[in-house]
Amino acid sequence: MSEPPADADTFLAVTDSVVALQPDLSTLEAGILAALHLRLAADSRSFARIFGVEHALVLRGVETLVGDVGLISVTTRNERTQRTHYAATETGLSVLGHLHG
Repeated sequence: MSEPPADADTFLAVTDSVVALQPDLSTLEAGILAALHLRLAADSRSFARIFGVEHALVLRGVETLVGDVGLISVTTRNERTQRTHYAATETGLSVLGHLHG
């Protein structure tokens, strides 16, 4: 049986928890991790569409999470649309392991 979708309050609480664990992250970057943790979005286009954020901003957040802090890794990228699929790294899984929700 699959888990029920997270509600807005759960998403915001998890995002706040990520910020508390990783204070150098922006709210957008923490939201990308929260959405990954809650299985709401695992690619940049889906995150942008679901949360009404410009895709370019999401791509910047993904790049920060990949390069600067190493919490996620890119699994695939569409060269034409720039849709970027990502997954948590071991470091990212360690951070996400401290979350509830």
